[in-house]
Amino acid sequence: MTQRSNEGIDNPTFDGMDVVKETKTELEDLLVSLQELKVHLSDVESLEDVQLLMELLLHTDFQQAFRMHRSVALSTRRLHPPHPLTAHARHLRDEVESVLQSSKQNEATELTGLLSSPHLQALMEAHDCIAEEDFNEDSNEIVEARGKGTKLVCLEKNRDMPLGVTVRNDHDCVIISRVVRGGTAEKSGLLSEGDEILQINGVSVRGKSVNDVHNILSSMHGPLTILINPNSQTKPTSHRQTLMHVKANFTYDPSDDPYVPCRELALSFRQGDVLHVISQDDPNWWQAYRDADENHKPLAGLIPGKSSQQQREALKKTITDKNQEHRGKLWCSKKYKKQRKKTLDNPDNVHCSDDILTYEEVALYHQPLHRRRAIVLVGPPNRGQDELRRTLLSLEPGRFAGAVPHTTRSPRAHEVSGREYNFVSRQSFESDLTSGKFIESGEFDQNLYGTNTDSVRQIINSGKICLLCLQPRCLQIVRSSDLKPYIIFIRPPPPPPAAPQQRLPTRLTKGGKKHQADML
Repeated sequence: MTQRSNEGIDNPTFDGMDVVKETKTELEDLLVSLQELKVHLSDVESLEDVQLLMELLLHTDFQQAFRMHRSVALSTRRLHPPHPLTAHARHLRDEVESVLQSSKQNEATELTGLLSSPHLQALMEAHDCIAEEDFNEDSNEIVEARGKGTKLVCLEKNRDMPLGVTVRNDHDCVIISRVVRGGTAEKSGLLSEGDEILQINGVSVRGKSVNDVHNILSSMHGPLTILINPNSQTKPTSHRQTLMHVKANFTYDPSDDPYVPCRELALSFRQGDVLHVISQDDPNWWQAYRDADENHKPLAGLIPGKSSQQQREALKKTITDKNQEHRGKLWCSKKYKKQRKKTLDNPDNVHCSDDILTYEEVALYHQPLHRRRAIVLVGPPNRGQDELRRTLLSLEPGRFAGAVPHTTRSPRAHEVSGREYNFVSRQSFESDLTSGKFIESGEFDQNLYGTNTDSVRQIINSGKICLLCLQPRCLQIVRSSDLKPYIIFIRPPPPPPAAPQQRLPTRLTKGGKKHQADML
């Protein structure tokens, strides 16, 4: 009777199919052996025993019980892997390769090329890493306690490029907190958020801090063999490309940020830079490229999320205002600490974060032919923007024009609708105001006045440039519209230096009445 051996590890996807095939083959071999045995038997009692055994093997209930036993045996063997024959497969490969190099046969040359391939080298290193493990009862208990098996991941780490993952500590465990787009880890698809890292090239990282893991990875280059405990609750990766471009309204330097998860993966930028945001899965840390950097820098960088940066800027502004309020007061030290704690505990005391500019979404604008963009002049009151607008309208009336405002008051005798004002009903005005059509609006003497976007579009469609003078609070409305205007800030001129004879009375005034009398 022959016995078929089943070495190796079965694919769990086809366990049931393999068990049926192997069970059928083993039973057929056993029946053939019994049939050959009957030919050589002459004893009647022995022949009856063999016939009874063959009938038992052919019975349906026996075959189902045998398949069940086979499945249990395979499962038990999978929990206790066989002891490796050697833990030095790399040395054997080197010895075989040195022997084959002296041969001139074509088969030896081909085998030498296979043995020297990087894939086989990584496979040998992975084999030795597993073989060096001590699969004793304690390690088996650890695996059973986790409720799942470990996974061995082989990656190639370049010297001038990070792996593309950040980690965090969860008690003694080292957990992958994020996988950065464009990195080696993300391209391989073998590491996921929430996986626990057990070993890196045979070095155990359990119980080590994030800085220790960073130092270990920094000293390693080339093939990496990472033993991980996969996350049982891994959420499916969205692979959603955000494809959003934003303009940064602040300068960011990761070296000055104590909260950045990984300085090597962070992206520095300056105010005015255009950033291509590709992932907002983590609201606190987005993943982005600088504009036009995608081609020569495949690894994305981490930048502060909008809400996170707004909260930090609001808190910083609140603390700065408190410092200025108590500047010069020696007694405010303890009081300031209490107020700072009160500010942190009470978000209502912090400046409104929506008013703090961090990122502004932008897009490449293709200006249509024969369509001029409007110009908005903005600046402090009484600083010349109205005079500049009137001058441009009077000097070049064929190029510039002003939008005709809307009003709800009744027209006067000399006024024509569409020239001085667009006269509309109060109901129509309020309806357009609710729809967001007014760039600016106000009420005077129980009448409503405002600049409607339809009036601006009418000027633009005529081929002229529409000139507007707006208050700063109206900029958010006009920038969010489809008008896409140029916004020009009129900076006030610096005050002229005071003459010496004008500064003397000021000093006398600051000195007080007693000093004035002495000076006189």
